[in-house]
Amino acid sequence: MDSSTLAYVARDMGYRIIALHLRYGQPTEDAEYDCARKIAASLDAEEFFTVNLDYLRRIGGSSLTDDALAIGDHTGDNEGLPNTYVPFRNANLIAIATSLAEARGGAEAIFIGVQAADYAGYPDCRPQFIDAFQQVIDTGTADTTHIKLMTPPFVTMSKTEILKQGFALGVPYEDTWSCYRSGAPACGTCDSCHYRLAAFREVGREDPIPYEVQK
Repeated sequence: MDSSTLAYVARDMGYRIIALHLRYGQPTEDAEYDCARKIAASLDAEEFFTVNLDYLRRIGGSSLTDDALAIGDHTGDNEGLPNTYVPFRNANLIAIATSLAEARGGAEAIFIGVQAADYAGYPDCRPQFIDAFQQVIDTGTADTTHIKLMTPPFVTMSKTEILKQGFALGVPYEDTWSCYRSGAPACGTCDSCHYRLAAFREVGREDPIPYEVQK
């Protein structure tokens, strides 16, 4: 939901889109892939580029990459690091996006839909992480390369604020997927489903994707 909205924001700002989709062995990777292709098509993306990061599954350490760890239901307990955190995942994703942007030549920005307001404990979604990685991009690319890592003010917006902006831009939320656990229907009880459903309720709209349970 966040990434799709941000892609529409990028187009609204006048950017042409190269859509980068990353699979890393998450339980819903097929559903996410199907949705990503639809979103890319709706944006008239110049390219749809897919990368398989299955090494993150071999590394493990997260309930999204290790079958021995259960994806829990939302409890409202924000203490500690959620087991859905994939260790240093966003650094891997941004590094690949930087390689692609620099290789394509002329790419001016990388948009990543990290969002910290609703999620406690995800260290690679914090504004400080994004600021630090901008320095990595500036230092580690050619002197003629100038790529801006675009998140502000998106990174500090709530899910509800993101959703309102998405509706204003005509984002087809029926073609997005947020569930951590299931590809069809969405479980409705994991953290990601909880926050998504709460945002739809707060804006007074019905979520168009199917759910097993809605709380």
